[in-house]
Amino acid sequence: MTDHTFLITGALGCVGAWTVRNLVRTDLRAVVFDLGTDLRRLKLIMTDDELARVTFVRGDITDFSQVERVMNEYDVTHVIHLAGLQVPFCRANPVLGAQVNVVGTVNVFEAARRREGRTQRVVYASSAAVYDVDDAKPGEPVQHDATGHPATLYGVYKLANEGTARVYWKENKLSSIGLRPYVVFGPGRDQGLTSAPTKAMFAAAVGQPYHIPYGGRADYEYADDTAKTFIACATIPFEGAAVYNTPGAVLSMCDVVSAIEHAAPELRGRITFDDKPLPFPEEMDGSPLEQLLAPVGGVPRKPFAEAVAETITLFQQAVADGRMARDEMLK
Repeated sequence: MTDHTFLITGALGCVGAWTVRNLVRTDLRAVVFDLGTDLRRLKLIMTDDELARVTFVRGDITDFSQVERVMNEYDVTHVIHLAGLQVPFCRANPVLGAQVNVVGTVNVFEAARRREGRTQRVVYASSAAVYDVDDAKPGEPVQHDATGHPATLYGVYKLANEGTARVYWKENKLSSIGLRPYVVFGPGRDQGLTSAPTKAMFAAAVGQPYHIPYGGRADYEYADDTAKTFIACATIPFEGAAVYNTPGAVLSMCDVVSAIEHAAPELRGRITFDDKPLPFPEEMDGSPLEQLLAPVGGVPRKPFAEAVAETITLFQQAVADGRMARDEMLK
């Protein structure tokens, strides 16, 4: 794939940073398109030499001319579209949320369509938020083809994007895969409704107590694994427009806290949580994605306890060498 160029939108976010890192470490060309200039999440997990191999283009995903220009200028063959405002930001500013999350996605698909086959695939981030808790039958995961009834504007916007992808395949044969992550955790996850478990891991790394404002059961996915899944979906042979639930580890918040305490036993009893579940189903059926990626080894999944320990260790190293302040994720 040495002649392929990957455009990553929203690359300064958590999953975006891990996606860039994995592309660089597999010698794939990465062009970052983001309105922001804050490289701290990338610097948290990448070396200066690795960052020097990335092409950075500052641009606004809501401006179609900018999106089209970057795709043509760098002859983009694959798009990993991650740009988006998360649940709290969409709630606070619904108009901007729609402009970034919905119009931005239309811009990506339209710019790719106009390249008439030179852009081979768009892989984009949908979300578990397309589902409401009532979309699951009691004791069963939400099925892959279940109709979603999102309970947040963020989820409504993501569901709209799935429809956009479907229409672009039907009318233009533009191939795409959407992925619906749930609770993504790991270094760089410092924003959004479900960032609290990662903030608790940071608190453990610096020896501070932390209270997670929700509980219940949910599907936990390590950011590194999520990024590798996006890349695999961009590169595996595929035609059509499909959306997949991304399987991780379905855990209770007690399980999450236990893993943190195991990695940082001095914090035992100091990581607490509210016993209020998230407004999404506990579990989603990820078997269709496992089948799709079976030829390349299946969906990447590091054992949860190992991923938590790795996250805490990385935070400790980042604080020790000055990349992160001791209170950076606790403000």
